[in-house]
Formats: sequence, structure tokens, C-alpha cells
Amino acid sequence: MKKIMFTGALLGIAASLFAGGAKDNGSSANASNKVLKIGVIQLVEHPALDASYKGFVDGLAAAGYEDGKNIKIDYKNAQGEQQNCVTIANKLINDKDDLILAIATPAAQAVANLTKTIPIMITAVTDPESAKLVKSNAQPGTNVTGTSDLTPCAAQMKLLTKIVPNAKKVGMIYCSSEQNSLFQVNLAKAECDKLGLGYVDATVSNSNEIQQVTQSLVGKVDAIYCPTDNMIAAGMSTVAMVAIQNKLPVICGEEGMVQAGGLATYGINYYELGKQTAAMAVKVLRDGAKPAEMAIQYLTNCDLSINKETAAKIGVTIPSDL
Repeated sequence: MKKIMFTGALLGIAASLFAGGAKDNGSSANASNKVLKIGVIQLVEHPALDASYKGFVDGLAAAGYEDGKNIKIDYKNAQGEQQNCVTIANKLINDKDDLILAIATPAAQAVANLTKTIPIMITAVTDPESAKLVKSNAQPGTNVTGTSDLTPCAAQMKLLTKIVPNAKKVGMIYCSSEQNSLFQVNLAKAECDKLGLGYVDATVSNSNEIQQVTQSLVGKVDAIYCPTDNMIAAGMSTVAMVAIQNKLPVICGEEGMVQAGGLATYGINYYELGKQTAAMAVKVLRDGAKPAEMAIQYLTNCDLSINKETAAKIGVTIPSDL
């Protein structure tokens, strides 16, 4: 695995950083010695979301909030099922948690639909505004705030043309019910239009369709693009199996997907994203900051990741400047 740092603004979107914590109104978490309850709802297990959660826990600990000491973390995983998200969200709300972390868009939507009072921190949500979690990313206006995992889709498409210069058509694999995926795919398509690339949608509605849908692209496209789609990320090894068998390069949304057999990506660091979310949570827990007034934050540093083993298997030569 080759990994270097690539720095730049994500798609021209500046990181909207919250400047200055809210004044302590006497009701902040530090005003008492009670153990704060933090509920966590994660959509599914895969490397990116797992890294976000670890970064969040480590970020809290670095700020003096340690699980089992002054906070109690109740972590729940929905195993990719939307109904599980609703069940878990109800439990965390009924437990009267002091703060809830929701990891991935469907998990965030489930809990945000059920409480308008408990502070909700989100992470690994591509566009909170279009997901209707906030009134705007710059001024949430709700009990929800946190970090976006918006990746540089345009740069990923340019990376595809650099590695596969003869590509004419790209197959885009994603889950049709994931709002974050549709948002990214539309950005990727816009860049394809600029680059003169054609594209074919290949959507799945459940994980059992991944192999068949990937296979359906064979002979129709020159490369495959997978955004940071949670269903596809969890089933990336299946996509990679079919792609490698048919010597199709796969450009991915994040590094974990490359490690699972994809060819390459420019992607954000989800561990750092989790730490950034923790810093925002601390402002709420310690300083009494209001999520409604805390802009959604972004990472502006991206990593270039290349799976050299996959490149060798499909017969792709990586340009020397990468």
C-alpha cells in the first residue's frame, strides 16, 4: 500500500470551523460531578466508520472524558439495518443520554427524527443539509451538528483518468437508498462531464445484489467508481473480487475500500474526522455550546492510497509521479 498526503480544499468547500465556544450558563457538564451518558449509534461495521468511532473515543479521552470514569459510552451497531437504527435510537433517547453520536447518514436520520432536544453529534455524513439533518451546513439551527465526510469526488475522477488514461466509460456502484452516495455520485458525474467520460449507474438495494450488479458492468465500462457508500464499503471485497477477475480498475471513496481490494483513492482520514467530532462534542459537554449554532466541519487534508497488489493483478501501471 502506497500512501502520501494530498492537501487541498474539498471541492472548493472551505472548512467551516466553529469559532469560540458558547459562554458557560451555569448548566454545563462541568458544573456537576455526574457521569455523563453518551450514546453511540453506528450504521454498520466497516473500516471507515470504525475509525470514526475510535477517533471520537480517543478525542474525548484526550480532552479528559474517559469511558468508565467521568463518561459512560453506550455503543450500539445497527448491522446495516434501518429498523435497527430506529430501535437503537429509541433506546438511547429513553435512556436520557446527555449526548448522542450518530455515525453515517441513516443512523443520524433515525435519531434526529426522534429527538429535538438531546444534542446529536454526527460524523461520516456527506451532506447533512441535503439529508435534512440541519437547516444549513453553515448554521444548523437544530439539535444536530458534527462533521462531514465529503470527499474530493472531482479529484477522484481525475485520479481515474490519470491511472486509466484510455477510459471512456465509468460504472458507478452505490446503494440507491443512501442519500450520501447519490450526492457524491452526482458530483462525480459532473466531473465526468467535464472530462468527457461517460458513465453507467449500477445501483444495489441490498448487499446480496453487489456481486451481480458488479458483474453486470463487465464489458460495458472501462473502470468502476465506488463512493463512500456504507453498503458497498461493507461489501467491498465482493466488488474487488469481480473487478480483479475482469481486470477492471476500481477508484474508491476512502482508504478502507482500497485495502479491501480497490485500486486507489484520494480520501479523508476517518480517524481524524472522529477526533474532530469529539472536539465539537467537548464544546457541548464542557462549555454548553449549542449544536444549532455550530457549523458543520470538514477535513481539508486527503490521503492518496494505492493498492499495488491489485494494480499488479489487473495489469495497471501506476504513473511514477503518484
